[in-house]
Amino acid sequence: MQINKKNISRKDKISIKYFFEQASKKIGLTSFTEEDGFNRFITQSNLHRPGLALAGFVKLFTYDRIQIFGNTEISYLNGIPEEKRRRIFKKIFEFEIPCIVITNGVQPFPELLELAKEKQVPIFGSKFDTTKSSYLIADFLDDIFAIKLSVHASFVDVYGVGMLFVGKSGIGKSEVALDLVERGHRLVADDVVILTKKGEEILMGAGTELGSHFMEIRGIGIIDVRSMFGVRAIRFQKRLEVVIELEVWNAKEEYTRTGLDDSTLTIMDINIPYIKLPIVPGKNITVVAEVIALNYLLKHYGYDAAQVLTERIQKKIKSNEESINTNVNYFEHDFE
Repeated sequence: MQINKKNISRKDKISIKYFFEQASKKIGLTSFTEEDGFNRFITQSNLHRPGLALAGFVKLFTYDRIQIFGNTEISYLNGIPEEKRRRIFKKIFEFEIPCIVITNGVQPFPELLELAKEKQVPIFGSKFDTTKSSYLIADFLDDIFAIKLSVHASFVDVYGVGMLFVGKSGIGKSEVALDLVERGHRLVADDVVILTKKGEEILMGAGTELGSHFMEIRGIGIIDVRSMFGVRAIRFQKRLEVVIELEVWNAKEEYTRTGLDDSTLTIMDINIPYIKLPIVPGKNITVVAEVIALNYLLKHYGYDAAQVLTERIQKKIKSNEESINTNVNYFEHDFE
């Protein structure tokens, strides 16, 4: 599988309007400044607690992040005279702040609102405490600013394992996915799959909004998996755990026979288990895919069949026994 770097993208900014509309319900935000400053932009997922800046030290003030006013900031501001608070806020608003979020359901100071409207800086309030508000905002922004890769593939949840089927156009990726759905597994996306990097070791896969859970089956056309098989047959996102590349059998190609040497595919600096699966007439790819999923789960929980068999063979060799016995010693009159 070749990763086309042109298909890797990352948002460089979002508007305050988009942030408020998309995140307000999840985070429980309310706007104290109506739509003032909604044309400003957020350019990163990191947040900032402006404690030192409120105390007058602005040399290292990271003003280009969302500013979180928690209990510490509010307690400090409550303990100083109004005129001093006004001077502090004036100094803060000399910088291009994206917006301010006040946590714990606290109402903003009148002088803060006055200066914010004058400078067109949005002031939001969150009903949650500072820790939860910060987590929810950061998590939302991490998704927005995450690195994304679009791939031509089919993505299916098989026994809880996220399996990405790749290969040349017309190789049968969609047909394999459809067969898996018919057997009770769940389709995440077909044709175009968007992979999002979450943290350092996780890739999440989802479909596009336009083609969600639609499939193109050559010879039939477009089908709607959700309408045809019901809601049990779909899911909107899934962690990517195995990549399976389908290809026509090539006698000159060397394929894994034992499974002792695990192959991986590096996608956006994350190593994902990778299997190259040859297709020949009569080969049931769907059943093989189920076996791959079950084998992955066994390895995940500490059992490696290839390693166990290897250890048995080595033990047999060390014992110097020449004969190979059956796995039962006595047939107990069972001659079927």
